[in-house]
Amino acid sequence: MLFKQIRRNAAKNRKGNGLFFGSLVIAIVAFYTLLSLGEQDVMQFLATIESDAVGKLMLLLPVVYAVSLFFVFFLVYFACRYQIDSRRQELGMYLMLGMKRSRLFGMLFGETLWNSMISLIVGLPVALFLTEGISLATAKIVGLGIIGHRFSLSPTAVLWTVCGFVLVQLFSMLIICVSLGRTEPADFFRAGDTEKQTVSSGAGSMGFLCAGLVLLPLAYYLGIFWLRSMELTVVLVTVFLGISGTFLLYRGLGGFWGLRIRRKSPDAIGLQTFTARQVQENVLSQHKSLAVSSLLLMTALACISFGIAMGMIRTVSSRSVDFSLFGEEAQIDAVLSQDKIREMVGDSYPLYLSHVKDGYYRDQENAFDTGEMVEALTDIDGSNNIVENLHFEYVIAQSSYNRILENAGKAPIDLSGGRVAMYSSLAKEGDFGTMIQEALEQNISIGIDGTDYPVLPTLYYDNIVADRAITLYLGLIVPDELYSQLAGEQAAYCRNVRIRDEDVEKSGLMQAVRKMGALLDDIGIEYDSYLGGIGRNLFYTVAASYLTIYLGILFWLIANTVIGMKYLIGQRRTKHRYETLAMLGADLPSLCRSVGKQINLYFSLVLVTALLSGTAAIFSMFTSFAKLPMGVSVGKTILLSIAALIVFAGLEILYIRIVTRTACREINRLEPAGRR
Repeated sequence: MLFKQIRRNAAKNRKGNGLFFGSLVIAIVAFYTLLSLGEQDVMQFLATIESDAVGKLMLLLPVVYAVSLFFVFFLVYFACRYQIDSRRQELGMYLMLGMKRSRLFGMLFGETLWNSMISLIVGLPVALFLTEGISLATAKIVGLGIIGHRFSLSPTAVLWTVCGFVLVQLFSMLIICVSLGRTEPADFFRAGDTEKQTVSSGAGSMGFLCAGLVLLPLAYYLGIFWLRSMELTVVLVTVFLGISGTFLLYRGLGGFWGLRIRRKSPDAIGLQTFTARQVQENVLSQHKSLAVSSLLLMTALACISFGIAMGMIRTVSSRSVDFSLFGEEAQIDAVLSQDKIREMVGDSYPLYLSHVKDGYYRDQENAFDTGEMVEALTDIDGSNNIVENLHFEYVIAQSSYNRILENAGKAPIDLSGGRVAMYSSLAKEGDFGTMIQEALEQNISIGIDGTDYPVLPTLYYDNIVADRAITLYLGLIVPDELYSQLAGEQAAYCRNVRIRDEDVEKSGLMQAVRKMGALLDDIGIEYDSYLGGIGRNLFYTVAASYLTIYLGILFWLIANTVIGMKYLIGQRRTKHRYETLAMLGADLPSLCRSVGKQINLYFSLVLVTALLSGTAAIFSMFTSFAKLPMGVSVGKTILLSIAALIVFAGLEILYIRIVTRTACREINRLEPAGRR
């Protein structure tokens, strides 16, 4: 009998409270998506070439899982609290009819477990579909193709998802049952009062509001103009001012809203004053929740923007070299002449890269004259370290670099007229490339052996080998004749090889490179593979982009759940007010319109501050520790950010509509009371 009652109650609750059930499914999807990361195709591929880095990431996942448990607890807690609050009269009737509290709580825990099972049955397939889609999309974005994809179900991820979800559910229900255990049966039938408020005087509220309006812009200023120094004191002060300003702003907003209502009340019609007063009361009683939700939304925007930018940064490099072969020229020719390898080679060429002869580097008489470069860098803030280490040890032949550009689909370098170009494999590291580029734009020259060579106003940084086997701080790309003069008669540094496009299109880049790598392994020649570089880039994409976007979405869900559930709980507690309005003649459509306006204003109070703070946080982030490096399209980044913002706005509108529909459903149940 009890089991049938549990099933009936659970089904009724799911049908009547889709927001509650949806929150449970979202929690399941969040857990499984994170825990199954190690089973996805991309991570399995990374483990073969970046095993140490992937191992460290896997060690980090339990920490992220624990943090997720903590935040998801609040999501589930507010959902369960609203669901139980909507059944107060039902629970009170059970007690009035003689049901023991132990049996009542057993029934509630049974319903919780049953709903957990149903949520898992629905949520796990959704999570599995999502992770498979993420795996395929990530592989497509980075150019690995989908050949070789296999369906993956992680039993470990399923186990920990079930354990974590059920634990959060039961712990939330335990806290709620503890509070219900102190409630007398008669109290279950009361409509409920609004939460006690600490109402400040008009002057006090305005003082809090003004303090918030001062501290928040100050935090924005510090973040945008001073955070780039990355000094601990500045970071702590910025965070403190931002959090304090947000709490003070919402603490004083209720008084300001009340003053605005008093000024407009004489001209108000219909339920305008009632609607405004309801919002004011929610602001006064829930100002801490509003502040926390606003900070969570700001963090969500920053995390998602950071994840998008990091993904672009790590996948910006174009493919120009698939393999770099090392050894004697005759040995390399013999390898490339083998039938199976020759059939896969689309292009091969020697890379002429060399350390300059000692006479040009160490002999002061023939040393490089970098005076104009030093002068140009001196005028740039923060370039002292570059000036102190400014030297040229390596030169690259123009013909070799133009072959690299040709394979990357880029225009060749024109060094006619006695010009040279500057190269650095560190161009994407921090401000280094930006400062060098700024100096080059001043039309400088470099003296070599008493002759001035104009430098092209562009810093080049394309991969010159398959896996960046050599790191060049600064080098010069020079015409072949000058290369012979500076480097002498030296053999090529390596032989670069690019696989035929037909093979890549047929089997996918990952499979084609692996196939040729296996052939080279059998021969035993030393080589570097493009997979090493792309594996490293992809690892950072997954570690930085995937996890931050995941946390951003999680923060967004929790913030909206807190706002929505807080409002719905508050509406439930003030249900008698709507009953009174209905008895006084207010029709249900008017009450629903009032509720809709309340929800829109309530969410807007959070979203406006979150968007302002989020914009400042994103700008601060991209001008300090997450600067976009050279080669990353600012326009494309902005477009992606706008697209993410549009998706964010669309989801917010959808969530607001869901909350509005749930609230209006409660209002429509007042019709019998309105006809008495």
